[in-house]
Amino acid sequence: MLVDIVVVGSLVTDYITRTPSFPRPGETVFGHGLSIGFGGKGANQCLMAAKLGAATAFVGKLGHDAVGDNYLDELKRTTINIDHVTRTSLAQSAVANVVVDDNGENCIVNIPGSNRLMTVEDVNAAAEVIKSAKVLICQNEISFDATKAALTIARQNGVVTVLNAGPAVPNLDPEILNNSDIVCVNETEAEVLTGVPVSGVADAVSAAKVLLTQGCREAVITLGAKGAVSLDLTSLAAGTDHEWVPAEKVVAVDTTGAGDAFIGAMAFYLAKMPTLPTKEKLRRSCAIATQSVLKPGAWLSLPAREELPSHLFDE
Repeated sequence: MLVDIVVVGSLVTDYITRTPSFPRPGETVFGHGLSIGFGGKGANQCLMAAKLGAATAFVGKLGHDAVGDNYLDELKRTTINIDHVTRTSLAQSAVANVVVDDNGENCIVNIPGSNRLMTVEDVNAAAEVIKSAKVLICQNEISFDATKAALTIARQNGVVTVLNAGPAVPNLDPEILNNSDIVCVNETEAEVLTGVPVSGVADAVSAAKVLLTQGCREAVITLGAKGAVSLDLTSLAAGTDHEWVPAEKVVAVDTTGAGDAFIGAMAFYLAKMPTLPTKEKLRRSCAIATQSVLKPGAWLSLPAREELPSHLFDE
């Protein structure tokens, strides 16, 4: 089976609460909405790439429970190949409690469940589809052994490897970073990985330089409404500047999944338009991520290709 993008990652059912403001410790606030959606960084990124027109496959694990049944049914409604989505009776399917305030900001409690039971054997069973891909995406929401195995297989077979190192963990396994062509993180994740507080473009460049010393070939740091920054080893060695693109100013409805929309879009351009300049990949990925914050939820907010301006797909 030949695919453009393989995602080895997480499947999470989201329970999304809308509230005027986040509660302080010990405080109860009244919310004004509850919805159930499908997410997980890996699944969001894979669906975004699929909705843009990439052929995608997913490697992941669900529990043998009603939550897993519902998720599998939803996956079957997409174009994502799910031959390597397996089930386990040893843990519940992953869930997340997502609280979104009236400014569109969110905070999330993730219960990883079956995602953490992903094994090296699961990845090895999907080795052929990983080898066939143009791009592999991994995150930090499944077992690190499984992530390392996937990145290693991909790197050994010339597949472009993208690591979304979130949720951030300090002292990430050097082999994971060394097998990642591109590490993409947000401001908070960049600080955890590098120790550099990031509040703007200059800070992001400093953090990106540290990430490059840790083993990756390119560091991409997303800055929310401030856009995204990229720095790679070639540019650093040549003494040339970083790339930065600002984001379009909009009134956000819900920022849940925006980072995943960016990464899914970036993977699409890496796979389908590899000769596109880095700055243009960033600009288009930011534009697609911006569209995702105009709707609530994760999957429901991801824009399909036909909903986007045609110039985003010009080569």
